[in-house]
Amino acid sequence: MASEQSSNQSVERAAAVLRAFLSGRPELRVSDVAKATGLGTSTASRLLATLEQLEFVERDEVSGLYRLGTAPITLGGVALNQHPVHREARQVTQDLAATLGLGVNVAIRRGDSMFYLLNFEGRLAPRSFVLTGQRKPLYATGIGKCLLLALTPEERRTLLPSMYGFTSHTISTHQKLDEELAACAARGYATEVEELAFGRACVAAPIRDQTGGIAAAISISGPLSAIDLPAREAELARTVIETADSISIALGYVGPMYLAGAR
Repeated sequence: MASEQSSNQSVERAAAVLRAFLSGRPELRVSDVAKATGLGTSTASRLLATLEQLEFVERDEVSGLYRLGTAPITLGGVALNQHPVHREARQVTQDLAATLGLGVNVAIRRGDSMFYLLNFEGRLAPRSFVLTGQRKPLYATGIGKCLLLALTPEERRTLLPSMYGFTSHTISTHQKLDEELAACAARGYATEVEELAFGRACVAAPIRDQTGGIAAAISISGPLSAIDLPAREAELARTVIETADSISIALGYVGPMYLAGAR
């Protein structure tokens, strides 16, 4: 039993070391990792050396700083390729981003956050980084609102006891969120305008699986000047709903009428 506990602790410590690199800083000193994980400097150093041998981290020979290695990329690629939503959505979202020149994103819910499975950027909405693998708040994004439609108001209040205001446009009360989600459900899509970051907007729609449940959501996003929601909301909403429906069908969704008749 003691050996098993020691093994579990070692795995947890190694995972904590890897999570230290999620802070946004691309390279860390041993002391940075020790501070972020609460481990001793010698323990952090030993774990980093082991992770380096396994290619989970790399050490710059000149600066001595550590960064993530290639092994996480390999594991991430395998995990994405095995995910059914990623498999069915990848090509259609890539094509849509190229056609519109805007960003097209697909995400699933993980706890109180949305988790990006796919992110493609068109020529009008370039980024210097990928969103895939990142987490964002559910209540401040169009995709997140679509994912929240799968929960009851009571479940949403338990999941999101408080909502931080990222901008002056962020929804920060459950009453307002309930009203917003009711409108989203009625029209079949959600919008977000500068609720998470200034200067950006999106329109999103839910993706359903063979049970009829909301498995993911897809958004079309970009800078305000490129997406031009005041003039193009109806057009982009129709496009994102049609794209979400095509992915849903590929996942086995047959529509509410058929699902109701099967009960």
